[in-house]
Amino acid sequence: MGETSGSPDQAAPRLIALIAGEDSGDQLGADLIAALRRRYPDARFVGIGGTRMQGQGFESWYDIRELSVMGFAEVVRHLPRLLKLRKSLVTRLLQERPDVVVGIDAPDFNLGVEQRVKQAGLRTVHYVSPSVWAWREKRAEKIGHSADRVLCLFPMEPPIYARHGVDARFVGHPLADRFALVSDRVGARDVLQLEQNVPILALLPGSRPSELERLGSVFLEAARRVTHAMPGLRVIIPAANARVHLQLETLLASWSDSSAKPVLLDGHAHEAMLAADVVLLASGTATLEAMLSKRPMVVGYRVSPISYRIARALNMLKTDVYALPNILARACGLGDALLAPELMQDHCTPATLAAATLDLLQDSERRGQIVAAFEFLHQKLRGELEGNAADHAAEAIAELIDAPAQAS
Repeated sequence: MGETSGSPDQAAPRLIALIAGEDSGDQLGADLIAALRRRYPDARFVGIGGTRMQGQGFESWYDIRELSVMGFAEVVRHLPRLLKLRKSLVTRLLQERPDVVVGIDAPDFNLGVEQRVKQAGLRTVHYVSPSVWAWREKRAEKIGHSADRVLCLFPMEPPIYARHGVDARFVGHPLADRFALVSDRVGARDVLQLEQNVPILALLPGSRPSELERLGSVFLEAARRVTHAMPGLRVIIPAANARVHLQLETLLASWSDSSAKPVLLDGHAHEAMLAADVVLLASGTATLEAMLSKRPMVVGYRVSPISYRIARALNMLKTDVYALPNILARACGLGDALLAPELMQDHCTPATLAAATLDLLQDSERRGQIVAAFEFLHQKLRGELEGNAADHAAEAIAELIDAPAQAS
């Protein structure tokens, strides 16, 4: 590696490698590059990233879409290609010898890369802790073999790593910076040109093709049942991109009641959540966004039957809750009661989703309690930190970059 002592202003230009695996990682990477560039104006950023990172001057060696694979069955099908890509990436990193290698999420791919380059003397950071509180806590120790430092988005994560002797920092959650502590439903409805005095259900059945195949028709049938039981309800569905829009249009073609047909939006997922009284959505990062929007929600999900059987057979899942708001509520001392009903796998049916959604739409007192709990959790995600998450992540990475080189 190059010279590592002195202040950022005096140091030689830095070479910083980042590896992002999908769209959410691309956004994290773009914000991180902007924060790091304030410390290292002449730095060169390389690795794997998407259009947002490239917009910050990032040099992507490979197409980020090559890493967008989800689920056991899907990974197995693409494994030869992923292994070849990882080998090629490691070879190039060892040739270039960056000052630090930052894996952004995508742990199945990135931790293997980090371990190999760390063994070769490069400094490594893993940004976004894998869910060690849900999937085998002992993974924390193994992650320490790959990463010199783990950057955590949730406050309950660093103590888990500390039990295994791993350096982990809570840097705050980037989404917590982007959402106001007090949400503006009136403003969101104005933006979407929606009536202020009607109940609204936002539907988010996922954005990956495989998710929409498994969940799209289930969620739409649930919404149809809710509109039948609650005349006057408006349903809005934000489409993440043109492909999702087309897939949803195809699913909506069979909607029989034209008067209550959902409104399909181009993007505007944030505004759709803010505008809604209740959100029915797929498990994942969107549940955190709904929580930060302070919107009561019902969560459903199905993975491929093969992936589900493998996870169960290996006893890999160590939690009985899945949605991030419920996990955070337990970790922050709000008790074991679920703030968001969860209907997973065989329990994720139109009937069960519709019943849970109606319960929330018809119980304003419960919705008020949930909103108050979500405001509390939002504060917890911001923590006692001043500034934004990207700046804290950049600071933690800069400490490694600027630390004296270890003697080999």
